[in-house]
Amino acid sequence: MFIVGFPLLIVPFAIYNIVAFLLRGFDWTAPLLQVSMISQATFALTWGDALIVVGLVFLFLEIVKATRMSRRSVVDHVLSLLLFIAMLVEFLLVREAATATFFLLLAITFVDVIAGFVVSLRTAQRDVSFETVARGED
Repeated sequence: MFIVGFPLLIVPFAIYNIVAFLLRGFDWTAPLLQVSMISQATFALTWGDALIVVGLVFLFLEIVKATRMSRRSVVDHVLSLLLFIAMLVEFLLVREAATATFFLLLAITFVDVIAGFVVSLRTAQRDVSFETVARGED
């Protein structure tokens, strides 16, 4: 399958960076969608909120991918860890990444790294079976 071995969370990371660096001054808190609710309240979805939702969808797909055991899954976990490290460095060093939206994407990537390793370890434990050999009487 194509998506195995490729960290999907690089997509919202790339979208954030493309928007942040090509559209200087972009406001992640600007409303994308406003809906009047039955309660007469107004629900406002911001651009940053929408990107977080995209990140959560990709997190779900990453966790589903982690349930498959193969050599590619090890590469996928390593790439996810490298993506997390790159995002952490960018968050700490780059002014455009110092937003709540980027921080939440960083947290989603952290959950992906931890969940990927935990799911893989649990799956590997179920795959291991031990056989006992009966010793013959001497």
